[in-house]
Amino acid sequence: MCNLYAMMENRAEAARIARAMTDRNNNNPPMASVYPDGEAPVIRVGADGKREMANLRWGMPSSKRALMDAAQNRAQKLVAKGTEFDFAELLKMEPDKGTTNVRNTTSEKTGKTNAHWAPWLGRANRCLVPFTSFAEPDQDHEGTRKNVWFALDESRPLAFFAGIWTPHACVRMKSKGWEEIEAFGFLTTDSTEPVKTYHKKAMPVILTTEDEWDLWLSGDTWEHVKSLQRPLPDGTLKIVGMGARSDDTPLARA
Repeated sequence: MCNLYAMMENRAEAARIARAMTDRNNNNPPMASVYPDGEAPVIRVGADGKREMANLRWGMPSSKRALMDAAQNRAQKLVAKGTEFDFAELLKMEPDKGTTNVRNTTSEKTGKTNAHWAPWLGRANRCLVPFTSFAEPDQDHEGTRKNVWFALDESRPLAFFAGIWTPHACVRMKSKGWEEIEAFGFLTTDSTEPVKTYHKKAMPVILTTEDEWDLWLSGDTWEHVKSLQRPLPDGTLKIVGMGARSDDTPLARA
């Protein structure tokens, strides 16, 4: 699961390459580390049919089942304490930390599109997430869980994750309470080398050509674009840093 990436390229350059006509959030400095629930730029098709860049919060809505289970667990603890509560309100205010990565777009049981993700796989909710490098923890090589940073090459050129987005209303943090936000996440797929050596479970879906960017944003249905949820060929990515919590220096190492 990818829960850390960097976007060190100029924002205007990302908009230019992806042909985004407008920028709803204007400029911002390079981002050496983007973490879950942080704001980051995505490129999507706006209400006027033109591409735009906007800052969204990283973390799609969690499943209703996950929130229900968490609320029921909280309710059991309140019952044990003899505390009265309204379960409907408890469920509504259950913190939804968000889901950063979208892996299972197809249900293993039915072979059909996963019911949780289906509402956001259509053209209106697809986006491109610009990045220059991403990190995966070392789970499978030395097991240190230290970050290993990957990019298309050592110069960390601009690239795009295949993302989805949606308006969302939830509690992300108890201290902030109920919020109305725009959330995004990106798809993952099977790992290939060199990611597989360190994190064999999954890696982000990376779109590498203009044709792929265009298809992802304009394909009429999920059937037209689902082939893009695929691994890159072995060796496409390079290791560009190890151990660091951000990617702001060449071959960053902790």
